[in-house]
Amino acid sequence: MTDQRFSRRRVITTGAVAGVAAAAAGAAAGVAFAQSDTPPTMEASPRKRFENKVVLITGATSGIGRAAALLFAAEGGKVGFCGRREQLGRQVEAEIRSAGGEATYLRADVRVEDDVRNFVDGIAAEYGGLDVCFNNAGISIERPLHEYTTAEWDDVTNTNLRGNFLALKYEVPHLLKRGGGTVVVTSSSNAIATTEKRSAYTATKRGLVGLVQSAAHDYAARGIRINTLIPGTTNTELVRRLAGMMNVPDPVWNALAANWGKSHVHGLQRMATPNEIAVFALALASDDFPYLTASQLVIDGGKTAYAG
Repeated sequence: MTDQRFSRRRVITTGAVAGVAAAAAGAAAGVAFAQSDTPPTMEASPRKRFENKVVLITGATSGIGRAAALLFAAEGGKVGFCGRREQLGRQVEAEIRSAGGEATYLRADVRVEDDVRNFVDGIAAEYGGLDVCFNNAGISIERPLHEYTTAEWDDVTNTNLRGNFLALKYEVPHLLKRGGGTVVVTSSSNAIATTEKRSAYTATKRGLVGLVQSAAHDYAARGIRINTLIPGTTNTELVRRLAGMMNVPDPVWNALAANWGKSHVHGLQRMATPNEIAVFALALASDDFPYLTASQLVIDGGKTAYAG
């Protein structure tokens, strides 16, 4: 049987040459294919579940975090968020405010303890406390294990795993002052089923599952619920950058991404959109599921259920 496991980079390289050539000729067929399976539109709930709540998000200048920041604000949350790219952070902040929401961007690098402390304490001071945390920041570097430099390995682990430890370390005291709250931590479907060239990423994302399981028990009796969000492959800048496709035209990328979804997500046959994952994150962060803690919730279009 043909091995059908593909990394995000292999996804694209299987059709990149043909795709780019098609782009040069207009990419008409690729555009039509990409547009044929339009994902559903996901919008904020009219229930305003986060009215007057303070919501903190790490890694919200793009992708899932950005989508979540917009949705939390649309549901009434006072959103404080961070990211390393200041220009993008200011753009998200302005977009939320122009729509009538409340948001504050603070530049912070989750690898730096002082940055995390200042970010969390700064948002809590700005809005008078903390109720909800969406710890979403993460990166990946993909290569065979022995080819990682020590610096690269440390960069992934310090961002994904240590960064989440630091976020929780400084969030929890504010949540305790509030009498409780909710935390959602972004892991990955690679924590369940992974492929080659992802040892650093997979180690950290699987480690987050254990971190959440233990931390949730530390604080369950004190009103803090902590759960892990496990998304499948999502059409974000992170995935596009890992595929080496940042400089190709959007129609070419969209066609290649659609083709990959057809072949490798054996359930829904497409990548997720950032909004689809963000809507699920909001549900987990809300008060709708008061009995839910220490859990790992998978939203991957059926990807990890396929045993082919």
